[in-house]
Amino acid sequence: MKYPCLVPKRLCKTDIELAFDQEGISEYGEPLGQITYSGKCNYQDKAKTILTTEKKLVEITGSALFPGDICPSLPVISAGEAIVFGTKRCILQGTKARNPDGTVNYTEVLLV
Repeated sequence: MKYPCLVPKRLCKTDIELAFDQEGISEYGEPLGQITYSGKCNYQDKAKTILTTEKKLVEITGSALFPGDICPSLPVISAGEAIVFGTKRCILQGTKARNPDGTVNYTEVLLV
């Protein structure tokens, strides 16, 4: 059975560049290199205000949605960097939403 894609390609119009950090070390004890992705996504910005004892802090966050699995070599997306609208942001969390048969329907990356 073929499952419908919940993030259609026709809605992905924002250019984005991602660099995912791999977990683990190489056979020489060095950290593994980054895996890069460049393409289009459906991007949504959010801003929230955090009140501290000294002052007010505004934190801008965003979420990027991609159809399918953008990084099949990584089982989970946990860290990295993104460049969207010319601004560099850190990857807070990655989610691979799966169909009942185990295939990846869409990928969501949360940015800070």
